[in-house]
Amino acid sequence: MTKKNDTKHAVKHHLHPFSDNGQLKKNGVRMMVKAKGIYVYDSDGTEIIDGMAGLWCVNIGYGRKKLAKIAKKQMEVLPFYNTFFKTSHPAVIKLSEKLIEITPDEFNHVFYTNSGSESIDTMMRMVRHYWASVGQPSKKIIIGRWNGYHGSTIGGASLGGMKSMHQQGDLPIANIVHIEQPWYYGLANDNESEEEFGIRAANWLEEKILSLGADKIAAFVGEPIQGAGGVIIPPASYWPRIEEICRKHNILLVSDEVICGYGRTGKWFGFQTLGFTPDICTTAKGLSSGYLPIGAVLVNDKVTEGLLAGGEFNHGFTYSGHPVAAAVAYENLNILADKNIIEKVYTKTGPYLRKRWQETFSQFKYIADIRTEGLMCGFTLVKNRETREFFEDFGTTGLLCRDIFFKNNLIFRACGDHIVAAPPLIISKKEIDIMLSIAATCMREFEELMDQKLSHNTDNAV
Repeated sequence: MTKKNDTKHAVKHHLHPFSDNGQLKKNGVRMMVKAKGIYVYDSDGTEIIDGMAGLWCVNIGYGRKKLAKIAKKQMEVLPFYNTFFKTSHPAVIKLSEKLIEITPDEFNHVFYTNSGSESIDTMMRMVRHYWASVGQPSKKIIIGRWNGYHGSTIGGASLGGMKSMHQQGDLPIANIVHIEQPWYYGLANDNESEEEFGIRAANWLEEKILSLGADKIAAFVGEPIQGAGGVIIPPASYWPRIEEICRKHNILLVSDEVICGYGRTGKWFGFQTLGFTPDICTTAKGLSSGYLPIGAVLVNDKVTEGLLAGGEFNHGFTYSGHPVAAAVAYENLNILADKNIIEKVYTKTGPYLRKRWQETFSQFKYIADIRTEGLMCGFTLVKNRETREFFEDFGTTGLLCRDIFFKNNLIFRACGDHIVAAPPLIISKKEIDIMLSIAATCMREFEELMDQKLSHNTDNAV
């Protein structure tokens, strides 16, 4: 796994995010030391396929030397200056112009952050300031979805629907409410079509609005496709109905594009793939392909006009629009466009992955709800797919499966008992085949293990 000395120093001082640090001190970590293309390499020299593009973010793949040169050049010229106090700099202006170029016509303004979590918190303050600025200060409630993920700050963790996160820190905060997620496999009624379920799931939003009062609701926020929730892809009928409900009740519609944005679904943004138009987009991750921390909140003209009428917006970060991060993000967007990377996801590798993902995993009896969109894909581990029976203690089985993948040098992720993948957008068809060949080997090992466990449990019951 990793050299003893590496493990000792890795856990000596560093508290790792989303980790049981006590267990890390006991069992150690795997030390990643370099990367190229879709591969990362550990301290023992082992080549590992990164089927998660880091954390859904390394869209252009690892090892782009041009980005390193861009960062070095910008550091030598202007390593930092803030964008407070009536100042700006060329790098952030160029990036802003590029972002407006790739967004729909009604989007003409951007506010910079350093992460997806900060983008979400910025959006939360922005929508409330907007409504106060246009004379409706009572509109404060923001609606999210159970099993949605919107970051790990106090605001983002509250808006997200991860109950395990709510249990830590007395969350959610006030004026955050949730509706159920649009997961067809897990929540549809018997004989209910995907279209029918999509409409019913969207109508949960209207039911919530009517129960709370539209005059109190500021926005509805959702990921086009729920990422950390398990790559939950809603039916095609869902988002158009959501948009219709928001317009009807005068509620802002926010698309959390932190994972879906910048090509992941085969379009620049997930809302374009799923068929709706938001008022605000929160973004990060693929904006720089993870090469440097940067996020951006994209704002349409309607919201911008309200904000401009509201005087000073008392919000921002020291590194909002950081010149080095902005320069790198600008070049990253150029690479995505000039190399036709997103177009290839839409026309070639996305459809190919969908076909091969289905072929690979449909053979396994403990897998159901096999799904993909662009280069986001997932499936759900089930005890019995005919009866839709899940394993007890949802999530434990997923971690067991994930660890088998990791042991075999393939990084997939467990989100509860959903297994998900989101490889770099540069992955080739040949690399998809290699990735899924390893995945099939892993699933055979998992299936044998589960057969033994379930047989043992049955014997004990008898």
